[in-house]
Amino acid sequence: MQPNDDNGRLPPEKRPLRVLVIAGSDRRQYNCPGVDSKARWLALRLADRLPEDWEIDFEDLGNVFGRARIQSCNACVSTAMPLCVWPCNCYEKANKDEPDLMWDLDLYARLDLADAWAFVAPVNWYAPTSNMKLFFDRLVCMSGGNPREDLIDHKDPEMAMALESRPEWSELSRNHLEGRTAAFFSYSDAGADEIGGDGRPKILRHKPWFDPDKEPFADMRDAYAPLVWQCRYSGVEAPDELWAHAPTGVGLPYSRNQSEHAIAETDFVRAFDDWGDRLMRHIAHKGPVKPGQWRAFDRAAPGHKLADAKLKWREWRMRLGIPPAGSSPRAQQQLGLNKDAVLDPSRPRGGLD
Repeated sequence: MQPNDDNGRLPPEKRPLRVLVIAGSDRRQYNCPGVDSKARWLALRLADRLPEDWEIDFEDLGNVFGRARIQSCNACVSTAMPLCVWPCNCYEKANKDEPDLMWDLDLYARLDLADAWAFVAPVNWYAPTSNMKLFFDRLVCMSGGNPREDLIDHKDPEMAMALESRPEWSELSRNHLEGRTAAFFSYSDAGADEIGGDGRPKILRHKPWFDPDKEPFADMRDAYAPLVWQCRYSGVEAPDELWAHAPTGVGLPYSRNQSEHAIAETDFVRAFDDWGDRLMRHIAHKGPVKPGQWRAFDRAAPGHKLADAKLKWREWRMRLGIPPAGSSPRAQQQLGLNKDAVLDPSRPRGGLD
């Protein structure tokens, strides 16, 4: 059934199970490249096969011209864990200066509302797709993120560094999406028709530079290992049986490895459906997940105009080479570790001039 967000206010035992299905390819048919991904077909196939009395939420992360993109993570955690706010406050909904797909699609709330997440995506160059990597980078806040941005005046790094050492921080830092299930199905083509009989790329001129026996993964599902382990580290259950991979289009030109071709690959479709069946059994057996104390769903973001003004003043002082007293930038400046004071940090600093 279609998801009803109002059910998120009900006790877990009184609401239907909810699954968020995400297609993680970068491709969409409405702009370059002009063709939809296999991830979209497979994710829709899974959504259609899930029980009718479950709420099925569906999203495609594929690139569409003019739509916001997933903004990159600013690595706030590396400054101080409390600077990483749950849900992420580096960006916000409907912001014209830095439009962000995570917020524009309410993905933090939808992740919170779901009992399980199902990700379907290809392997690109031995790695997750760009959009999947961005998506999970922006989910670092689910693991110990700060649910009280008022304690750091929205985004003050010095206040966040101080909070990290205070006793109350241990009561605030939680795995905010703990208990949910994450399932991953990836697919790849083993180099399609670009690989020769010797296991090396056909167009490679210096063959000894490439040893096919030293490719990164014996099991290509490991391309998604960083995302699986991020879930596990965050208290999100990612069982081995729900972490799967299957080959498709091996040895074929890319133009002959589209959804209309892959659906005829019996072994590939069976592998995907078997993964979906295991996911259904796991969710049904596990049942609904109790939400955490600090929810992304139904959260009203606090205003921060005054805080923004203070941070803008800090920023201009940094540009002038006057970092706050007692701050990490001041210590780095005094030790000669960072020579980054510049009025226009957006300009490239390379070159010899």
